[in-house]
Amino acid sequence: MTVISTPAEAPKVPAAPRKNRSSGAQRRAVALFIAPFGLLFLAFYAIPIIYAIVQSLLTVEREGTFGKPRQVFGGFVQYEQVFQNTAFWESVGRVLLFGVVQVPIMLGLALLFALLLDSPLLKGKKFFRLAFFAPYAVPGVIAAIMWGFLYSPSLSPFGAVTSNIDFLSGNLVLWAIANIVTWVYVGYNMLIIYSSLLAIPTEIYEAARLDGASNLQIAWRIKIPLVIPAIILTAVFSIIGTLQLLAEPQTLRSFSSAINSTFTPNLAVYTTASVPNYNLAAAFSVVLALATFILSFIFLKSTQRKVSQ
Repeated sequence: MTVISTPAEAPKVPAAPRKNRSSGAQRRAVALFIAPFGLLFLAFYAIPIIYAIVQSLLTVEREGTFGKPRQVFGGFVQYEQVFQNTAFWESVGRVLLFGVVQVPIMLGLALLFALLLDSPLLKGKKFFRLAFFAPYAVPGVIAAIMWGFLYSPSLSPFGAVTSNIDFLSGNLVLWAIANIVTWVYVGYNMLIIYSSLLAIPTEIYEAARLDGASNLQIAWRIKIPLVIPAIILTAVFSIIGTLQLLAEPQTLRSFSSAINSTFTPNLAVYTTASVPNYNLAAAFSVVLALATFILSFIFLKSTQRKVSQ
């Protein structure tokens, strides 16, 4: 009996799964979209921070009185000067007092305006939404100049008030600045809270009305608790902005002698860099950035713990 042998078939090589090819293409597409942000983040955020930290660790030395200056590694010499600078820490305390009073008032007004815009009883919502938000479109320097003229007794159209109350005096100038900041930013914060209100399902309101809840009860028991995350977000932004206060006090210096070169921390940094003492200014900036981060982190964690409870 003859056995005819057939050649063995070659093993089939499995084709590459389409899923792997598609996932690779998706990763490349994601990287392509993220690349512009990553480059801008590195160029305008990460690299300047690293550069400021490096500069804060350097100090300038000269050979003799008129010798050529050169930068050498100084360790924490600049930071020692920062912590010994009483004017800088007085300015930090000043803006902290500013924030404790101004931020709650501003966010309270923003919440009130957002609730008014979301109320079914309000007529002309488009007009009021634009009117509340319009001051934010005014640059901070222009707003400070405008309010500076309004505060000045010799220039203000409200001379009967400004001649009796000196808003630019040492006792009131901080709160005059607080009024400017509130006027500018209350509409911005209102828009964030109002957007959060628009995201609440209307079925919740309908169910509450069926249970006999009034508009005031709906606002107090439903709307405000549901927009607390938006309020926390605006509060964090406000804390950061408070410690970065610069344009308003610097502009009002031409109207008031009560504002000195170290009235706020950022003004102290600007003045130090204008000397110029870039290394000390960099150390001021690093300490101020760390203080801003710590305060924002503590506030965020404490509010999150209260909300979760």
